[in-house]
This record gives sequence, C-alpha cells and structure tokens, in this order.
Amino acid sequence: MGSITQKSALIICGDYMEDYEVIVPFFVLQSLGVRVDCASPGKRSGDKCFTAIHDFLGFELYTELQGHFFKLNANFEEVKFESYDTLIIPGGRFTELLSADEKVVSLVKKFAETGKPLITSCHSQIMLVAAGLLQGKKCTAFTSLKPLIELAGGIWWEQPGVESVLDITACLKDGNLVSSIGWPGHAAYLKVLLESMGAKISGSQKNSVLVLLADYVEDYEVNVPFRALQGLGVKVDAVCPSKRKGESCVTAIHDDEGAQICSEKRGHNFVVNANWSEISVDDYDCLVLPGGRSPELLVVNEKVVSLIKEFSSKDKIIAAIGQGKWLLAAAGALKGKKCASSHGMKAIVKVAGGEVVESDGCVKDGKLVTASGWPSLPAFLTELTNVLGLSVVF
Repeated sequence: MGSITQKSALIICGDYMEDYEVIVPFFVLQSLGVRVDCASPGKRSGDKCFTAIHDFLGFELYTELQGHFFKLNANFEEVKFESYDTLIIPGGRFTELLSADEKVVSLVKKFAETGKPLITSCHSQIMLVAAGLLQGKKCTAFTSLKPLIELAGGIWWEQPGVESVLDITACLKDGNLVSSIGWPGHAAYLKVLLESMGAKISGSQKNSVLVLLADYVEDYEVNVPFRALQGLGVKVDAVCPSKRKGESCVTAIHDDEGAQICSEKRGHNFVVNANWSEISVDDYDCLVLPGGRSPELLVVNEKVVSLIKEFSSKDKIIAAIGQGKWLLAAAGALKGKKCASSHGMKAIVKVAGGEVVESDGCVKDGKLVTASGWPSLPAFLTELTNVLGLSVVF
C-alpha cells in the first residue's frame, strides 16, 4: 500500500484547532505514504499547538475541552502552495483568528486557483468565506456557519435525517472544495479526500472489523483506526459489553506533558455502533483492541476474554495498541509472539510469554499486529491495512 509518486498535503494549524480534525487526516495520510506538512503562522517547526475537544455533553452547545499537544513539522513562512496536492484546514476557533490573517487568506486563495482539493470541516469553512471562494458553491459546515456561507454567496447544504452522531455520514464536494459538518463524518470525509487526491482503493469490500472498548479507552487509539478503516470502505463495528448501540464511552487523552508518566484528561465521547449481544466472531476478519484504561475494565470480564480467545483460535487478525495488549495477555494470545511495547507494558508482555520489541513502534508477527501507543498509529494503520489485504495507490 502506498504511492507510486509520493503525494503531499499541507495542514494549516493553530491553537485550539479541533483535535480529531487535525490528527485523523495527519495520521491516515502518513500511513498511506503521503507527506504531510503541518504549519501555523507565528510558530516554527517543532513548536506545539493546543488542540480542542469539541463534543456535546448535555448542554445546548458543544463543550470545548483541552486536547493533546500537536507538534508542528514545517515553517509557515517557507510554505510554497504549489508543492502540495491538497490543502487541509481543520475546524476549531483558530480559524476565526486566521480568517483575518492576510497571508493565510492569500495562501488559501492561491491554492484554490490551482484546482487542487481544498478540505474544510466544521468551522474552517470561514476560511472559504474570507477568501471569497463560495460564490455559487454548495457548502456544508457546523450549522452556525449557515448565515455566513449564504452571505458569502454560497449554497447551504445540510445532510437530511440527522438525529444522532451515528447518522452523520455525508461529506460534500463541489469542484475542488470539500466540506464536512465535522469529525463525526470522518469516514466519508476520508473517502472523498482520498478520491480527490486520485487514490484507487481496492480489497475493502470483503473486510469486516470489530473494535472492542469500554469507558476511558484511549482517545486516538479507538477513533483513528475506526475512522480510517471506514474511510477505506471497511465495515467497522465498535462494541462495549456494558453499552448498547448509540450509547457513548468516554475516552481518555494520554499525552506527554513532562511528567514521568503521561497525563490523563477527558476526551471525546465515542458512540458504539453495535450491540454486544449480537456479536459473532465468524462475522469478522479482524479484532482491534485499543488501549487506555478500558482494558483494565474489560480484562476482568470472562466473556470478553473468551471472545479474544475465539478470535485467536480461529486464526483471525488481531491488532492491539498500547494497553490493549493487557487483553491479549489475559487471553494467552502473546505466547511466542513478537510485540511492540512501551515501558509500561513490558512486564505484562514478558509474563504473558511475549517477546518485547522496543526498537519499532509497530510490529507484525503473523496475524498479530501490535503498536506501542498512539504516536505509532501511522505505522499501525499501514501494517493493519496490509494484513487485511487493502490496497491504496495514488
């Protein structure tokens, strides 16, 4: 999987950009061999941006929590728009600031003139407004942007029949402008993004993947594989033993803030889309076990451990990230297997009979794919899609 001729993407970043809306395209495109440069005016390569968690927590408007720290890898002053195949602008409040920045608006205008895909989500459509790009164009966004889009001469479009997060499945493309209501629509967003960049996706129609989680699952480790595989056309079911379809698991953000161990903050809510009582191992080709603290809850559930043992005994693909390997240990699925592991999981992997591999963030041993933690998600996605037989060629 990967590019014959390497593609490249530019992500314009800033403080309090939406966490998922930067990390999902950043990690997924890298996993497919795309070079992704992330730059922010006023910051240098190596500097960090604060990200924001936007989710509905029972109030009339979404709540904003502080997310991960996102490290930039390019200098905005050195960016040349002609060097990229696509421009991505995540949502979040930073776009209000950048919409008044003449250099950023000029860059957006120049990029639009090339005819290459320009990707917006949630609130970043304000950049299209500022650049005067919406005249006669269909556009969707978070609903508060409707009057702005119409005032700018755009044609407002809203997906009909949306009653819950699970219903948000659309992404709109009009010419080279791509717009999405926000991160819940990332499956369609990724599909349209990849197709706009000329990607040919094959081998996805026969695949079905089960993701197993509970409260305080690691935020990136559950969402990124879930959305990435959906975007590639894979049927992905996410299930929690104590929740029904449509109910939420709270996620946990684990990030390096300079302490001896990662900090933990509340992340997005993750809505499960399948019922535990209806799960049959025979319906799936692969099991994904994200980390966080949810494995500590699941590991004492005998039915969960039995399910993992059944996946293993039937020689199906199993993929685990971070502390998801705790569940593999309980199910006896690590014996004699090479396993990517962080320091915190070394003792667990060893006592379970696995061989710790510290040099690589992701390791494949037969049909077992393991990653040390969320920073290794691009490599994890590459290995997982390869073992699933997926092909993406630009």
